[in-house]
Amino acid sequence: MCSPFPHPACQELDQLVAGCEFQRTRSFGPGGQHRNKVESAVVVTHLATGISGQASERRSQHENRRKAISRLRINLAIGSRTDPKKLAALSPSQLWSSRCRGGRIGISSEHDDFPAMLAEALDQICANDWDATVAAKSLGCTTSQLIKLFKKETAAFELVNRERSKRNLKKYRY
Repeated sequence: MCSPFPHPACQELDQLVAGCEFQRTRSFGPGGQHRNKVESAVVVTHLATGISGQASERRSQHENRRKAISRLRINLAIGSRTDPKKLAALSPSQLWSSRCRGGRIGISSEHDDFPAMLAEALDQICANDWDATVAAKSLGCTTSQLIKLFKKETAAFELVNRERSKRNLKKYRY
């Protein structure tokens, strides 16, 4: 799906699901008798990292499972880093190169490739000591485009600012 390094957010669906545990639970709140009596809520946990994703907003367990996996991919992109030593020798992935043209990153936060793109961008900024300018140069995009990518996922943007703050670097503004 994405780069040559095995970031869990980049794994093919079958491979990702094989390394996960699924739990069904009842969801509570509005939605009527069906929602309160049927175990339609889904929590999926990536066993290697302990990171999870959950969904309960739909009445269908199948739809909640799909959404929980999508949220798991985002959470893996944010919560799991690739070893910076492995990144040093790598150029941007084929996926990244196909989505980044003329310094602009073209992807919707709803697209299936978004978690992989986010993971690669976060790995790069982490490897470059949370300096978006250096990371953007490594990825072949502009700094503002990289920051806009992080802003598409609030938790990712907050992670970048939290890490920058720890290093006494200026936080990026919303």
